[in-house]
Amino acid sequence: MLSPVFDAAPVVLVLPAHDEAVTVADVVERAPVTVTGHPVVVVVVDDGSTDATATAAAAAGAQVESFDANRGLGAAVAHGLAVGVAMGAVAVAFCDADGEYAPEELEAMVAPILADEADYVIGTRLAGGRPATMRPHRWVGNRVLTAAMRAITGLDITDGQSGFRALSAAAAGRAVICHDYNYAQVLTLDLLAQGFRYREVPISYRFRTEGRSFIEAGPYLRKVVPAVATQLRARPLPRRTQGVQSSTTKRRKDVRAESHAR
Repeated sequence: MLSPVFDAAPVVLVLPAHDEAVTVADVVERAPVTVTGHPVVVVVVDDGSTDATATAAAAAGAQVESFDANRGLGAAVAHGLAVGVAMGAVAVAFCDADGEYAPEELEAMVAPILADEADYVIGTRLAGGRPATMRPHRWVGNRVLTAAMRAITGLDITDGQSGFRALSAAAAGRAVICHDYNYAQVLTLDLLAQGFRYREVPISYRFRTEGRSFIEAGPYLRKVVPAVATQLRARPLPRRTQGVQSSTTKRRKDVRAESHAR
């Protein structure tokens, strides 16, 4: 498929989707047309759906990339990032196609990237505590896994499982997702190990009302924990603070350095 030509570099919003025919069109249609002068292109990666996900997404105006068989969320996100890079995107974001995240918040997600303040942005659902719509068992699981990510990275990560993220062109081009099942932890570890700047942005959240999540605690942990170990062996994080500062911490240090130089 030929990449479209734009007057300005696009912001690409990737929606990985598996059997989301009921919700995907609504998510596509709610995405903004432009973000601060950049056209928005919605790309739905149909991960081997057995329903009308691809048809519904295309009818709503999305570019559709289809897998012949279900390969996994990590594989779908990796493909979406590659498509965004091929389009010459200034930023590539992704969120779920099930309606849990608000595509209307895309501008807030990519704003730190467009301002050259961050390379990797995670939308945090938990800045104000547990959302009323988040199930208790998912809240507990999130807290445990997010605490582990904080311990590993040394960063104040508040929502390590969020499904709404954005990457700069450079980060999207160099990102490696080391397993097909999921991306949440390994993508963060990969980008931090490469020195990309991290930022969080508060977002809204509602629990899906259609379909069902593929995540179940047992299979998730059995696949994710070995993947994290593999990622850390392949691309270790340097030192305790992992050689990476959040963009907020970096700005504070820059201000202190400027004051000492005066």
